[in-house]
Amino acid sequence: MLDNERIIRQAYEVAERQDGEGFAAMFAEDGYLLDVPAGQRYVGKEIAGMIGQFARAFPDIHRELGKFVVSGDTVVVELSLNGTHTGPLVLPVGTIAPTNKAIEVPCADVFVLEDGKIVSFHCYNAASVLLAQIGVLGNLSAAIQAN
Repeated sequence: MLDNERIIRQAYEVAERQDGEGFAAMFAEDGYLLDVPAGQRYVGKEIAGMIGQFARAFPDIHRELGKFVVSGDTVVVELSLNGTHTGPLVLPVGTIAPTNKAIEVPCADVFVLEDGKIVSFHCYNAASVLLAQIGVLGNLSAAIQAN
């Protein structure tokens, strides 16, 4: 049996290197990433693009890993996303210009694996916390530039 926790820890290491293609390669052919708060689903090369897009907004992004819970092929991870908003943050509703503010956003990630590959990754990030920390939650419509 494959060590699912080890595989997910490796996935985080690849993401820390901002290697979107390497991260996407850890997914099964039909695997997907779901950004739950945004309602955005990414497959294939879109997964790599999403990693790159977030790295452009937060070039110093760091995932502070907390508790891991493993049950068979399911791995749940409690973590925080930490960094500084120095690049454009592209959201489904538009783009937020850099604010140069630090973030420490709590998240829970749920992975399902099959034969050593990720078949689903649901990211439950506290999007409202992120928006508050970069200073745009109170006036989001003024902060968004059309894509």
